[in-house]
Amino acid sequence: MNHYNVQPVFDVLANVQGRDLGGVADGVAKVVDSFKSKLPRGTFLSIRGQVQSMNSSFAGLGAGLLFAIVLVYFLMAVNFQSWTDPFIIIMALPGALCGIIWMLFITGTTLNVPSLMGAIMAIGVATANSILVVTFANDERCAHENKSAFDAALAAGFTRLRPVIMTALAMIIGMLPMSLGLGEGGEQNAPLGRAVIGGLLVATVTTLFFVPVVYSLLRKKEFTCDADEEFARQEHGGTAEGGAQ
Repeated sequence: MNHYNVQPVFDVLANVQGRDLGGVADGVAKVVDSFKSKLPRGTFLSIRGQVQSMNSSFAGLGAGLLFAIVLVYFLMAVNFQSWTDPFIIIMALPGALCGIIWMLFITGTTLNVPSLMGAIMAIGVATANSILVVTFANDERCAHENKSAFDAALAAGFTRLRPVIMTALAMIIGMLPMSLGLGEGGEQNAPLGRAVIGGLLVATVTTLFFVPVVYSLLRKKEFTCDADEEFARQEHGGTAEGGAQ
């Protein structure tokens, strides 16, 4: 008999062999729940050990992921001085999340702490690429007052195709050795690389095709440049006219 928090306890140890901790924890929880109603008064059953650390880590990373998305949205709202542009930008994130789940599923990888860290990395790169597309579309409409949202989104997709693909490809190639899990202990960080690769593969397609479509639908109204963009456009136009004269 041992003691835990002064109280006497009986420890029943269970090991994980050939299975993931989450699946074993679910099975143990079902067995514990089936015996709780049969316990004598004053006796309690509880699950301790690595399961507690896993649950707390999942809760912290899940909350951090949601907080990161909300924080990035509000920061972009302040930067763009608009609620619409940040919404268009984060339309790339559902594709990233779908790619992460798809890659983990086809590789037989469980959802764990490294894969959640990879999800945060993939979301950051996907957001940066989406910002490139939306910013270029706004610049196009600011430079050409009669340009429609559809034409601006189409031009942004073509012009930003190379930098978006290069950014995503560099991250994917860099994570490829890690995703293979080669070497001793390589499987520990393999979920991180797989999550990043899957998220960026789908998020890149979403950024180049879906985000411009959403932009063309939500930005149909007349576009107004902010003060900095208008000043830069006028200065550029004045310089061009002076050079022509």
